[in-house]
Order: sequence, then C-alpha cells, then structure tokens
Amino acid sequence: MRDHETTPGGPVTAGGEATQQQPDKRPSKAGRNLPAAIGVGVALGALIICVLLFAPTAWVAVVAVAAAIATWEVCERLRQGGIDVPLVPLLIGGQAMIWLTWPYGASATFGAFAVTVLVLMIWRLVSAGLDATPRNYTRDMAVGVFVAAWIPLFASIGALLVFDGDNGAGKVLCLMIGVVCSDVGGYAAGVLLGKHPMVPAISPKKSWEGLGGSLLFGVVGGVLTVTLILGEAWWIGAILGAVIVVTSTLGDLVESQFKRDLGIKDMGALLPGHGGIMDRLDSALPSAVAVWVVLGLAF
Repeated sequence: MRDHETTPGGPVTAGGEATQQQPDKRPSKAGRNLPAAIGVGVALGALIICVLLFAPTAWVAVVAVAAAIATWEVCERLRQGGIDVPLVPLLIGGQAMIWLTWPYGASATFGAFAVTVLVLMIWRLVSAGLDATPRNYTRDMAVGVFVAAWIPLFASIGALLVFDGDNGAGKVLCLMIGVVCSDVGGYAAGVLLGKHPMVPAISPKKSWEGLGGSLLFGVVGGVLTVTLILGEAWWIGAILGAVIVVTSTLGDLVESQFKRDLGIKDMGALLPGHGGIMDRLDSALPSAVAVWVVLGLAF
C-alpha cells in the first residue's frame, strides 16, 4: 500500500542542461510509476473479481500462490539482512494453513500454524548441526514466528472468508474493495493536499490529509459494498470501512518499519509500479483479520 504519500522532486540536470525523461518511466508525484501501477492494479482487480464471481473456491489457490511468493520475498530480504529464517518450513507450513481452510476451516488453520511454529523451533535449533550451537536463535525464531503469523496465517483468514456463510465471495469483495478505497482515497488526498506528516519517524511521506482521504473513501466504500453486496445495514458498512482504513494504514506502517530496519525500499520487483507481492499484501493481510472479526460480530 502506498496511500497518502507524496514525494517532492523534479527532473535531474547535468552540466547545466535539462535531461529529458520518458513519460512512461517517470515516477508520479507519489513516487511510483503511475501508469504501470494502475495497469497492474486493474489486472489484479479483474483477476480477483473473475475468480470470486465464477469460481469462488479458486480463491484459495490465489491466496496460496500470493502468500508463497510473499513469504519467499520476505525471507530472501531477511537473509540478505543477516537474519536466518527457515524458508522451507514457512513455505510448507504456510501452504498447509491456507489449503486446510477448504475442507476443515479455522480450527485446522490454527492447528497448522501451531505445528509450523514447532517445526521452526526445531529446524532452527538443529540447522547448523547437532554439534554446533545456534547463533542468534532467539532473534531468528522471533522473526520466524512473526513472518508465519504476518503472511500465511493472516492470508488463511482471508481464504476463510470465502467459505463464511452464504455470501463468502461477497465478503472477500468487501475486503478487497475496502482496501482499494483506502489506498485510492489516501493517494489522492496525499498528492493534492498532503502537508502535515503523520508518522515521520516511520514513514515520512504519509500525511494526515491522506489519512482523511482514506477515511472518506473507505467509509463510503464500506457502506456501498455492505449494503449492495451483502444486503446489510449501512452502519455496519461504515464501521467496516473505518476499521479497514485503520488496519490498512497500520499494515503499511508495519511493512515500512520492517523495510526501514532492513534498509530496503521494496520487498521485490515482480509488480511494476508496486514492488513485490508483499508490497501489495501489506494492507490486505491485517484487513482480512478485521473483516473476519467485524462481519463475524455483526451477523
């Protein structure tokens, strides 16, 4: 998520002569290649809508692939930063968490998470051999458990939504549309009005004006999706939209601090204009938990 961000700057000059930039490669005021970002976003949105409308159970496969790539991206970045998080048990355990949602539901997912943590503990303990003392074991294990919860467990909850009641696909749409509304509203308000930094120590490009735009778009999007897609009361949508904005923003801040700790800009480069898969999931993952809880309490 890149909402309510602004990046000052202009064309670079050399030797007193203005350089000429190609329009399709020049980053927008928000610091990214806007045409590429829009194109990728539309393509991903179309894929999600088609899956949810015509083959809802295939949503599990979409979530599984995205979570596997995101897990690899994060573990690779951690490895480059000198943190040894076992990739194999995270990938296998993460896939188990997600795919077990289909036949067995939440209990199997949380059971798979517990087993994954146990395997991580043992794997990291003996990874250097039985005769060697593990180095930075506590740090690496803490990060490993964090990654297991942050990506595959939260993703599994997003997968669980599609099996939740008679209109599970509609609940997933409420999630995804809510995250997009928060992102678009924050982006627009941040670019046009952003002047007051929100959390400069973590993400200096975020502004309070952008957050206001996220809230406006998010609440309106929540009301429309809950009333039109789920057929429920407007006030449930207003609450859901506001909660999604909060979790989306916090999710983005968590990833920003994570990348700041590692000294990197993006988790990957798979999606032009966005970065890696994890750079797109940072807002959706915690928001999936919020939607599951809010809609579960509401009806």
